[in-house]
Amino acid sequence: MIRSLLLCLTSAFCFSATAADAWFNEFAQHIQRKAVHKNIPGYTFAFIEKGKPAAVVVYGKESKTGAPIDVDTVFRLASVSKTFTSMLMAKYVEHKELDWSVPVADLVPQFQLVNKGVTPLSLQHIIGQSSGYTPNAYDNLIEANYPVKRVLTMLAGLKPLCNPGDCYTYQNTLFAVVDEYFLQHHSSYGEALQNALITPLKMPHASVGKTALQNSEKWAKPHVAISKNGWRSSSVRDDYYRYSPAAGVNASMRDMVIWMRALLGESPNVIGPALVKQVTTPLTKSKKELYRRQWRKHLSDAHYGLGWRVYEFDGEILNYHGGWVKGYRADVAFAPDFGVGYVMLMNAESNLINEFTPDFWQRYFKYAKPLQANTH
Repeated sequence: MIRSLLLCLTSAFCFSATAADAWFNEFAQHIQRKAVHKNIPGYTFAFIEKGKPAAVVVYGKESKTGAPIDVDTVFRLASVSKTFTSMLMAKYVEHKELDWSVPVADLVPQFQLVNKGVTPLSLQHIIGQSSGYTPNAYDNLIEANYPVKRVLTMLAGLKPLCNPGDCYTYQNTLFAVVDEYFLQHHSSYGEALQNALITPLKMPHASVGKTALQNSEKWAKPHVAISKNGWRSSSVRDDYYRYSPAAGVNASMRDMVIWMRALLGESPNVIGPALVKQVTTPLTKSKKELYRRQWRKHLSDAHYGLGWRVYEFDGEILNYHGGWVKGYRADVAFAPDFGVGYVMLMNAESNLINEFTPDFWQRYFKYAKPLQANTH
């Protein structure tokens, strides 16, 4: 059974049952039917409008015999973590502690002798997924639990497909550079994220790392497919947590509503509009995204910014990122010209999320009008 809640954010959250717009209720019912058919363990999704209560739906359980999922249940965000990392680095750049053009060789010693004769690999190339390396280079070594510094050394000797900055080549392993930077110059990526974003935004359950996830009062257990419509609970793996800036952030839907509100401009003292614009400015064409199943009929342009995909979806600008690690899926997206965002978290590796997110935006854009001040 769907539990639909409105969350209002003033001095605190408040909850009340309500009837959302007809299109949203239809969307929620559509998702539930699909989820029931596929035996999805659980999920939660939210529709956030700037300055208004957020409509949140929760469904299912943390595990087969676990507690029901609610707005405080913590999930892994997987690669949605990159949206936090990009904003963290943007704040360091804003405070002049870093520069987007700083060479990676200045951040970690493994890259001191890398690829002489080509454009130096910079921080912007890592966060902007334009390193030039083979896409997803050495992800197999992440999953095989190779030592992080060994993987970085191997990356440093890898011949690029193109000059850094010239082509879109999605990576996870390279984000270890960010981790190494914080270990060498501060304390840790997790502490930096806590101090710069999680604490100032008052995100009560957000954290970094496997231990933090499992120490959460409520957390969704991962589920992997064992048959067409069958799932089993699985253990939480360490692998991608060792690359936390790429895939190590955890959050509840309560946290993600706060995060989305900040991206929509409701916490300018923490995340100013210039920072949001900076990380969502298109930098590198990502042509393959135009052929994504379920998305392709809506997309006419696709780029990558700094930690965000920037789509032209049914003629409108949509900033998006998805995440997938063993047992979890996550999607986050917002339309800046409409002041609207969407988040979905699942404790199952279901490809249904690839259908749900574009379906949400197709339905929304059918009736919505841009905010007057933001029309382009």
